[in-house]
Amino acid sequence: METLIKELEQKNITLLKQEPMKKHTSFRIGGNADIYISPKSSEEIQSILFLAKKYDVPVTVMGNGSNLLVSDKGIRGIVIQIGEDMSTILVKGEKITAQAGALLKTIGEKALQSSLEGFAFAGGIPGSLGGAVCMNAGAYGGEIKDILVEAEVLTEDLQIKKLSTQQLQFSYRHSIIPEKGYIVLSATFLLKKGNPKEIAQKMTELAQQRREKQPLNFPSAGSIFKRPQGYFAGKLITDAGLKGYSIGDAQVSQKHGGFIVNKGNATCADVLALIEHCQKTVFEKFGVMLETEVKMIGER
Repeated sequence: METLIKELEQKNITLLKQEPMKKHTSFRIGGNADIYISPKSSEEIQSILFLAKKYDVPVTVMGNGSNLLVSDKGIRGIVIQIGEDMSTILVKGEKITAQAGALLKTIGEKALQSSLEGFAFAGGIPGSLGGAVCMNAGAYGGEIKDILVEAEVLTEDLQIKKLSTQQLQFSYRHSIIPEKGYIVLSATFLLKKGNPKEIAQKMTELAQQRREKQPLNFPSAGSIFKRPQGYFAGKLITDAGLKGYSIGDAQVSQKHGGFIVNKGNATCADVLALIEHCQKTVFEKFGVMLETEVKMIGER
């Protein structure tokens, strides 16, 4: 590992050793990463991956960390967090192209400034573009696949290629990206010209809905469970009497049954135990098995 670190440093790649992952996720949970890097370019990512393969060191790629639950034992190998150093947003006509580290909120603001409508649903999702494309993020009846034209990805053999919406094989909270081991570098969206006052009003309304319904005053990873067909996870959990149920400092939100919040010092083990309890209780009461939407990473 020390030889790998030396080679990374020789390439002027800034890294942190034994970095606490709770500092880099919205849940504020997780042990240390052996090596943590926030890259400045696609070329830097290629260099990191090349050296990781050379030394047979595992790599974990993440975005804003808003849909992640990191193990208490942390993450072995290298964590690449694509963030603000790769967050350029360009508007050309009715198209917006953004790098993977751009926050959805910022892209939404840029769309508004350019009088482009169609992105408002995503503007309140607390994540970055790469993760949103990877999992086909959605809210308020819209999904990334509805507006995406193409995504630029880095393949496992370190080639950069562009994939269309069809090639990405989007479905509910899913794309082909994780299966293929691709890394999203940027994406292009096709929007349409609209009335800036109406766009701003819609963004304000959605932000207000989010504030009213979601527990934004505590760390969380957003919706913990996928929406079961014909049901709403939050309602099933509420109807099962689980609102406010706690294990350690992990609690089913009293504001929204679909959220688990960190009341202070929740561990990954607390959250996993609470997830299991919710799944078991809901299945026993309603015969519905809840599937997790949150992504769990790190050493088990």
